[in-house]
Amino acid sequence: MSKKNVEDYLTEGMYGTRLPKDHERKQFLGTLRERIVLALTKGQVMSNKGLEQLEEAMKENPEAKLIINGHVSHRFLTEEKKIADKYGISHSTITNEEAEDTNIGAVLTYDYAIDKEDIFIQEETEQPDDEEEKREEDGSFFTKIRSWFD
Repeated sequence: MSKKNVEDYLTEGMYGTRLPKDHERKQFLGTLRERIVLALTKGQVMSNKGLEQLEEAMKENPEAKLIINGHVSHRFLTEEKKIADKYGISHSTITNEEAEDTNIGAVLTYDYAIDKEDIFIQEETEQPDDEEEKREEDGSFFTKIRSWFD
């Protein structure tokens, strides 16, 4: 182990002790990836996608806690908070000015490692109707005009 020099002491005094995996903590709202049960992006939180998966995860993990990104408007978080209250899950809002660039809107997490492999919800892409597929394949000018009047 190397000895600390004066610069290390000054940096530690000004900014606090360095935490391991600091970039990971900034991305996941102060927690580590290995502790997360489920992570929702800001887009999923604002569009209420993933509420069913969040509710199911809360049922299965009653000792977990919900951490919410404070940069997401409170009006988008009402459903998540209601579900957390329903299952007795504690929730807190984290507003970290240094970590504004994270895409994470909310995480369901433990205080210890659980090492869950898939923590993100895979968004389903909508399948276009057969008629729309045919129109896209036949991209003629008249087909496009006809689609305006359908």
